[in-house]
Amino acid sequence: MPLMTVRDLRFTYRGGSAPAVRGIVLEVVERSMTALIGANGSGKSTLIRLLAGLLTPESGTIELEAKPLHHWDPRARARRIAYVPQNMAVAFPFPAIDVVLSGRTPHLNAFRLEGAGDRAKAMEALETVGAAHLATRYVTALSGGERQMVMLARALAQEPSLLLLDEPSAALDLKHRAALIRTLVRLRAERSVSVVMVTHDLQLTSAAFDRIVALRCGEISAEGSPDEVLQRQKLAEIYSDPGVQALRVGSQTVIWTEL
Repeated sequence: MPLMTVRDLRFTYRGGSAPAVRGIVLEVVERSMTALIGANGSGKSTLIRLLAGLLTPESGTIELEAKPLHHWDPRARARRIAYVPQNMAVAFPFPAIDVVLSGRTPHLNAFRLEGAGDRAKAMEALETVGAAHLATRYVTALSGGERQMVMLARALAQEPSLLLLDEPSAALDLKHRAALIRTLVRLRAERSVSVVMVTHDLQLTSAAFDRIVALRCGEISAEGSPDEVLQRQKLAEIYSDPGVQALRVGSQTVIWTEL
């Protein structure tokens, strides 16, 4: 049974002249890593926000564990799905450990505050993403990349079975982008976490992800394994750029655009 099933999904923003996404059919299986790729404005962020339950489809269905997503109690859903947006503003100078600790909220009832066990899980989440050294630093004083790792740790503190990430590597340097992918691979192996990630970093997807789903103008234009999707002709169509080049080197695909 798929972890999540999407059928004929359609969504139009208020005042929009055309659907942001339409006709989306997708399955997310357990312990899988799926990359959502495509040009800016192709519908990737809209789709992942729909999967997170933050937007309501105009038509079509999203099922989590064979149950319609909108039938889930929000707290129960948050114990299964964690979402990390592109940018999560933090206006107040909270220590990073307290921000991560807020990810434990779905596991608390209305009359219980976070305890030592919850704090231990928050610290474990920071250690998992390699950010334990940031625990006592104020998030307002962190770099964009450091803050993104703290937000990923916050999502892990929810102990989800499905992790939805919207361009988590955008603010990360080369070293930390690779570390992020290694962390996601480890989470899949050790905790059976499934990942759906919006990314423009195509080369990092080629060796680690099981499946790539490419969007173009709100529709799925290609899907399959990295070997099937990361081909010059397909990428040229996905990005409307005939200069895109792709070359297989060892276990990875090198991608560039001719100037």
